[in-house]
Amino acid sequence: MTTRPQSVCTKAFGLAVLVLLMTAGASLILGAGPVPIADALAALGGGGSEEARFVLVELRLPRLAVGITTGLALGVAGALLQALTRNPLAEPGLLGVSAGSAFAVSLAIMLGASTVTLTTLVAQGGALAGCSFVIAAARMKGLGNDPIRLVLAGATLSGLLLALTSLLMLADQRAADEIRFWVTGSIAGRQWPQLLAALPTLLLGGVIVVAVAQPLASLTLGERVAVGLGQHPGRVRLLVVLAVALLVGAATALAGPLVFVGMVVPFLARALAGADIRKTLWLCLPVGPAVLVLADTVSRLVAAPSELPLGVVTALIGAPVLLAIVRARRMPTL
Repeated sequence: MTTRPQSVCTKAFGLAVLVLLMTAGASLILGAGPVPIADALAALGGGGSEEARFVLVELRLPRLAVGITTGLALGVAGALLQALTRNPLAEPGLLGVSAGSAFAVSLAIMLGASTVTLTTLVAQGGALAGCSFVIAAARMKGLGNDPIRLVLAGATLSGLLLALTSLLMLADQRAADEIRFWVTGSIAGRQWPQLLAALPTLLLGGVIVVAVAQPLASLTLGERVAVGLGQHPGRVRLLVVLAVALLVGAATALAGPLVFVGMVVPFLARALAGADIRKTLWLCLPVGPAVLVLADTVSRLVAAPSELPLGVVTALIGAPVLLAIVRARRMPTL
C-alpha cells in the first residue's frame, strides 16, 4: 500500500477545495439560460436584475447544493466499494448498485409514488439489494480476484435491471416520461425539499463511514491481519454495504443513476493521497463535488440553450479513465 506524506495530502486537500470553489462559482454564473455573466455576478452581490436573482437563488443555488451532495455521496461510496472489493474498477454505476436503485424508484413511480421521502427510501432499498450482489460476487472463488470478471458480472446485472426498467416504461405510458427523464441522470430542476428529504439518511451514512474507516483500512491488509488487529471482517462488510446503500440510494433519488463518478473520484483521490482508504475518503469530500459540479456546468454549456443529460457527461468523463485503468500493464492494487 502506497501512501503520501501528510503535508502532501494536506496540500492536495487544499487544492481540491480551491477547485471546488471555482467550479461552484462557475455553476452559479454560467448556464444555458439568457442571463448574462455580468448580471449574474451582480446578482451574487445582491444587485442585478430580478430575473438574474431568481435564476441564481431559485434555480442554480439549489441545483448546486444537490450537485455537491450527490458528488460527495457517490465519491465516498465508490471509494468504499473499491476498498472492500480491492478492485479499482468497482463503481456503483458499473456494478449494478445504481441500476438496482433506479429500478426500485422506477417501479415506485409506476405504482404511484410521489413523495420525495418515499422515493429516497425506495432508492436506498434497491441500492442495498444491488450492493449485496456485488459483495456476494466479490467473495466468489475466482470472480472476486479478477477485476474484469467482477465488472462484467455487475454489467450483466445492470443490463438486466435496465431492461426491466424499460419494460416498466412500456407497461405504463403515464409514468414513462417521468421515468425516462429521471433515468438519464440530471440535477436540473431539483429543489430544496428533495435535498432535505435525503439529508437524514445521508448523515446516517456519513456517521457509518466515519465509524468504519479505520476497520476498513485494516481489512484492506487482509482478513487475517484484520482479525489479528481485533477487527470483525463480517461486521465491517455489513456496515460498508449499509453505508454504500444509504449514500448511493440518496444520490440516485436526487440525480438519477450516474455512472463513473464513483470510479473517477477515488481514482483522482488515490493519485493525490495514495492508497490509504482513510486519506482517500477524506480527499473524496471535495473531489467528488468538484467533479460532479464541473460535469453539470459542462452539460449546460455545450448544447446551450438546451442541456445535455448529466449522465451523458459523466460517462464521457469516466470512460477514458476506465480505459486507462483496464489498459494498464498491471492493475492497481488496493
